[in-house]
Amino acid sequence: MGSVTSGACVRMCVAICVGAMLQTPILTAQQPAAGASRFKEPDPIDFGEHTGFVQIFDGATLRGWDGNPAVWRVENGALVGESTQEKPSGNSYISYHGTDGGVSKDFDLKLEIKVEKGGGSGIQYRSQVGLPWLRARPGDTSINLNWMMTGPQADFWYPVSPRNFVWTGQFYSENTPAGIIAWRGQVANSEPGHAPRLIANIADRAALGGYIRINDWNEYLIVARGGTFIHVINGQLMSVLLDDDPASSNNKPGLIGFEIEGAPCKVSIRNVWLKKLS
Repeated sequence: MGSVTSGACVRMCVAICVGAMLQTPILTAQQPAAGASRFKEPDPIDFGEHTGFVQIFDGATLRGWDGNPAVWRVENGALVGESTQEKPSGNSYISYHGTDGGVSKDFDLKLEIKVEKGGGSGIQYRSQVGLPWLRARPGDTSINLNWMMTGPQADFWYPVSPRNFVWTGQFYSENTPAGIIAWRGQVANSEPGHAPRLIANIADRAALGGYIRINDWNEYLIVARGGTFIHVINGQLMSVLLDDDPASSNNKPGLIGFEIEGAPCKVSIRNVWLKKLS
């Protein structure tokens, strides 16, 4: 019995070794080398890549744009708005109408923006002109509603104060009771019958300010898809809003434009590219 058992063990060991040898190539083909992965992280977008985009500011004229000529001009290839203490502009906007009315809903918008001297700016999108201005002073007839915009805004402010600077990158609903909906550093949700709710934090709000270049050009990317809005500055996610209210003004097609606010303030915008998806 002892010799039979020993022989059986030997045969079993041989079978196991042969089986392992036969399986080794199969396992090697299925499994990556140590430290490697068959998964690949997405490549970053090239901000300067414009396939499918249309340049909506030609860098030389204000053709297709409508705003107060006392405030907005072209200077050194940039669309510039300026407000001085001697001639403050108040809230002033310039909107893009193009040759087709300028209305868009789902899109990617790329541009470079710089704010100097003080004050702030904002990129309007899905916005309307001609609506009553909620902050108008009683009896003030100086406001030209064709140069005022209502709707979603991607904020950008000069760091005059910490309070103002944290607004850069947030989602703001201009000229509506909603105001700030998604603060910088937030993913927020808005739905009928509820105040906006925080879904998640992106990063510390003050730390995100470190990605913003002061007195220099900043790359701003705005993505609008249905009720999803994404604001990115210099490659860093700043805020996200998910708006589930189909009746919301945020979910309606509209115009693209720029704001200047405060005095003194100089706003410069260049390389404005739009890719419409609907």
